[in-house]
Amino acid sequence: MTCFRSLIAGMALSLTMLAPAVAQMPQPPEIAARAYVLLDVTTGQVLASKDPDAPVEPASLTKLMSAYLVFDALRAGKITLTQTFGVSERAWKTPGSRMFIEPRMQVPVEDLIKGMIVQSGNDATVALAEGVAGSVDRFVELMNQQAKALGMTATGYRNPEGLTAPGHITTARDLATLSTRLMNDFPQYVGYYSIQRYRYPGTPATNDTNRNLLLFRDPTVDGLKTGHTDAAGYCLVATARRPVPGLGDGPAGQRRLLSVMLGASSENARAAESQKLLNWGYTAFDTVRLLAANQPAAEPRVWKGKSDTVKLGRVEGVIVSVPAGEGSGLKSDVVRPDPLVAPLQKGQGVGTLRVTTAAGQPVVEVPLTVLETVEEAGIFGRAWDALRLWIQ
Repeated sequence: MTCFRSLIAGMALSLTMLAPAVAQMPQPPEIAARAYVLLDVTTGQVLASKDPDAPVEPASLTKLMSAYLVFDALRAGKITLTQTFGVSERAWKTPGSRMFIEPRMQVPVEDLIKGMIVQSGNDATVALAEGVAGSVDRFVELMNQQAKALGMTATGYRNPEGLTAPGHITTARDLATLSTRLMNDFPQYVGYYSIQRYRYPGTPATNDTNRNLLLFRDPTVDGLKTGHTDAAGYCLVATARRPVPGLGDGPAGQRRLLSVMLGASSENARAAESQKLLNWGYTAFDTVRLLAANQPAAEPRVWKGKSDTVKLGRVEGVIVSVPAGEGSGLKSDVVRPDPLVAPLQKGQGVGTLRVTTAAGQPVVEVPLTVLETVEEAGIFGRAWDALRLWIQ
């Protein structure tokens, strides 16, 4: 591996999911919870955590995975928002939070989604599971398969609604992974998580208010999900999006943070502690865009190719979160295989960008990809480069 200094001073790149930012980390406030993770979704960096890999009951945070599968079925065209699902005896009798739907009802999918998310309805969740997969057991199989596909290595599901069951566990880290993928993979459905009140026509109004208190306290919060059982305590996955000067206008100029709060002592405590953690993340760290989309981080030599160089970078550009005040002195190195030999395909992973502070403290390490394909040269070009490589 050859290490060479990038020509772009102060460059940084988003870290792969849940790798920690370690550059003279600000100390988070005291958080009254069993476990938590604060993730900068915009950059992919964990800003703070406590026992992120401790096994915990997910309670109704389970419904994040149930929603993922429902949204995936919608995207694939297997179901539609307007089609209706019946309500089985099993769905109707599922204990816990309810949407108050009953057997013989035919409920539109979109209303069941709202019932699952806003009212945390266990009956709505089971009805969706049966409608999507044919049975609850098959749906749970799909939940566990999807967890593995997302890299949630410490998670096991036993039901779609989140009631306590042996082996029904997850971690704060896995929940952060799931929540981030849910938002990134299905942005068209994220709006359901910001609905403050919902009630299906003809049902009681006793459970029509979203239990995520931050939706009523902080206008920048737009999700995601609460959970509670006696074993799990009070849990909340909260996400907020706030504008950042210098990042641009619209959604592209906003920074999203995600907090996973597990095992708080009360409904109000989980909201207050989540708010404390989110506010700290926004003030203790600066977000800096250092490369635009598709701007190369380096253009190293390529052998046996139709082009002499290859552009290495990130399609989405370069954004990094650093401790407040440290954004101006960032340095970067690119570590890559040498020699690079064509063909190289667009999107192919080649090398890593290492970013440090001016004092040499590590900030992030990010995989680089090929931005433009470099095709293989003709027979004479390949032979000439082969000779030069042999001599070199």
